[in-house]
Amino acid sequence: MSAAIAKDSAEGSSRSTSNNVNDHNQQNQHPQQPPPLSRYESQKRRDWNTFGQYLKNQRPPVSLSQFNCNHVLDFLRYLDQFGKTKVHLHGCVFFGQPDPPAPCTCPLRQAWGSLDALIGRLRAAYEEHGGSPETNPFGNGSIRVYLREVRECQAKARGIPYKKKKKKKPQFKAIDEARSSKQSA
Repeated sequence: MSAAIAKDSAEGSSRSTSNNVNDHNQQNQHPQQPPPLSRYESQKRRDWNTFGQYLKNQRPPVSLSQFNCNHVLDFLRYLDQFGKTKVHLHGCVFFGQPDPPAPCTCPLRQAWGSLDALIGRLRAAYEEHGGSPETNPFGNGSIRVYLREVRECQAKARGIPYKKKKKKKPQFKAIDEARSSKQSA
């Protein structure tokens, strides 16, 4: 009889243990939170919200479904007031000098690289929010022209010409040696 009692007691304690584990698991089963956003995704969301706020503050307000590339260009010009890159004007004595020796009164602007990255993130966000790639205002040719002009202007003002890097073609010594040996024979 003591064996039967011990068996019932063991089964009861194992049931209570498993019930406790199940209760504990049920208590901890909160809705799964999505993993934290990457730095890029966070910045893209912040940029999209900032652009949306900019459109709302226009007089009259512009909805996200009605903006065009002119609104994007105005937004990029608006952002210049928050820039941290010194862009020397043509009349400045430091125009064309990469490291000017003294401060000047030339304006601070958004750096070309920052604007280019911003447009890339906004272009992706537009498509994620249901916009079609063919009608994406952030991919409009006038935006590319504006960015190219900003890049060239800033490069001249700093005295650092921007040159597109050319891709080097891979050279294979074995192929070159085989060709030269065939030609010499």
